[in-house]
Amino acid sequence: MEEVLYFWDKPLQGSFKQHIVSDEQRLLTAYRKTGNLQVLGRLYEPYMPLIYGLCFKYYKDEARSEDAVMQIFESLISKLRVHEVSNFKSWLYTLARNHCLMELRTANRINTVDIEEHIVESDIFLHQKNSGEQIPEEQLAWMESCLETLNEEQRVCLTLFYLEQRCYKDVAEITGYDLNKVKSHIQNGKRNLKICMEKKQDEQ
Repeated sequence: MEEVLYFWDKPLQGSFKQHIVSDEQRLLTAYRKTGNLQVLGRLYEPYMPLIYGLCFKYYKDEARSEDAVMQIFESLISKLRVHEVSNFKSWLYTLARNHCLMELRTANRINTVDIEEHIVESDIFLHQKNSGEQIPEEQLAWMESCLETLNEEQRVCLTLFYLEQRCYKDVAEITGYDLNKVKSHIQNGKRNLKICMEKKQDEQ
């Protein structure tokens, strides 16, 4: 599995790289114009083992990773008709990673792992946490909205650290960020999320 994941970052060389990139651009253009799923399949198929490896790294579950490979393909059907992609490999990696993180975040919310219990420290949240009250749907919506305002580094690090309850070292390994950068992203993201939440509360 580690060998499979490694190839996301392995640079292609010389004429082989030019051939791959040229062929991908041709397929991207053809699919964008026609919406032909056979063309999309040819584009996606070489990356399926890599997508599976990436998803397995997050899920630690074979069946769930296999399902994710197909779900990501299904999302490409619409996304590649409207987005102009210049580097398909890099774009696909980001799409797949975000898919896994969003799925994990959703699953953890269902399992009552509330990010606001860890991150948001305003009086209203502390009161609700200590009293055992449920967080109102309106404030959950605020939290979701505020998460989207964070930059990608902060959002991903917060999701891994709080929702998945990963340690700093794990977050650094998954994201590729330096350990000190991970700590900085989490600290800054936590502060920015709190500010955003309190601003929305004041606007009510």
